[in-house]
Amino acid sequence: MRTKSTGRKKINIVTLGCSKNVYDSEVLMGQLEANGKEVVHEDRGDIVVINTCGFIDNAKEESINTILDFVEAKKRGEVEQVFVTGCLSERYKPDLIREIPDVDQYFGTRDLPLLLKHLGADYRQELVGERLTTTPRHYAYLKIAEGCDRPCSFCAIPLMRGKNVSTPIENLVIEAEKLAKKGVKELILIAQDLTYYGLDIYKKRALGDLLLRLVTVEGIEWIRLHYAFPTGFPEDVLEIIKNEPKVCNYIDIPLQHINSDILKAMKRGTSHEKTNALLDKFRFMVPDMAIRTTLIVGFPGETEERFQELKEWVRTQRFDRLGCFTYSHEENTTAYVLEDDVPQEVKEARVEEIMELQSQISWEKNQERIGKVYRCIFDRKEGNYFIGRTEFDSPDVDNTVLVEATNEVYIPIGEFADVLITSAEEFDLYGTLV
Repeated sequence: MRTKSTGRKKINIVTLGCSKNVYDSEVLMGQLEANGKEVVHEDRGDIVVINTCGFIDNAKEESINTILDFVEAKKRGEVEQVFVTGCLSERYKPDLIREIPDVDQYFGTRDLPLLLKHLGADYRQELVGERLTTTPRHYAYLKIAEGCDRPCSFCAIPLMRGKNVSTPIENLVIEAEKLAKKGVKELILIAQDLTYYGLDIYKKRALGDLLLRLVTVEGIEWIRLHYAFPTGFPEDVLEIIKNEPKVCNYIDIPLQHINSDILKAMKRGTSHEKTNALLDKFRFMVPDMAIRTTLIVGFPGETEERFQELKEWVRTQRFDRLGCFTYSHEENTTAYVLEDDVPQEVKEARVEEIMELQSQISWEKNQERIGKVYRCIFDRKEGNYFIGRTEFDSPDVDNTVLVEATNEVYIPIGEFADVLITSAEEFDLYGTLV
């Protein structure tokens, strides 16, 4: 058993879930450091703060297991205190207090000042844009809004994050400038719904206005868009993607399904025909755009016929990037009253079918890239390869570009380089420096 520290306490922040949680942890760490606290990310510490995810079953299970692991570490004397924050804690706080009482305190998604107080720190309003980034030095997430006003029937995010609250453009520009001064070259814009940005504070969709301000920030070379809702997508953004070199020809737009009846039950506000028309508009306006989407299979009422419609649509649309998940029957969502009538094994088999199809599509698209030159940013070195990405690829979820490290080849991490693609697999491109 480790004896309790009598000196300065080290606070370990553990982050689970999506990029929005990563951002929130970075803000927390920035506040703690500004208060003179010693803070680390996913390392050894006397005090542990677990930033949880409560979105779907697998994420909830990971969060609970992580809490239990640190509670056991506390019992062994390896840590002194365990605090839990984030979406799981926001959504299930009474249940967690009852089931895992050895946690010192639970906090919700909007309890940052209270959490800081328990950690012996004061919330400092003046720290606009100040945070300790946990991503590699050259890219960072920029969260432009909190919460969501969409009524999607399967989604519990509004229960955990509340209504949409956009961050003013001026504050985001300040944050981007501070990040650029620290060496950040790529901004990844995130929110539950980029499409909705600005409606609450500017009474109009203002994502385009934000982009036009961000492209003026010196040092920022790539701006990437994640998590746009398809209904009401602002067309001026397409013009900006097309005409502004800093805005990557890339969009992450979770479409979830294509069968019109399923989309209606999901309360997505669109249909098969409207979705295809939007994708046609994307490709007409920005022919080189890489489109990433996410699908849900096994939603209530997804018959084999409706699944085959989805599968055929994936085959014909040939998305550049695609993720697929099984439907999770979440209490207090409007879909919870529907019968969860697709067996779990069928859901998982359908995920495998979609991803196998997408793997083949990705392989075919990557073959078309052989012999072409792409500007890449390099994230890391693994083994004998430098690992980079094109503007069509987001970190951690998309394709990578591998350049063999030799005595003659050295690429500084975080720098750009032109790469000639010489061979390709399903999700990896191989090349040489030009």
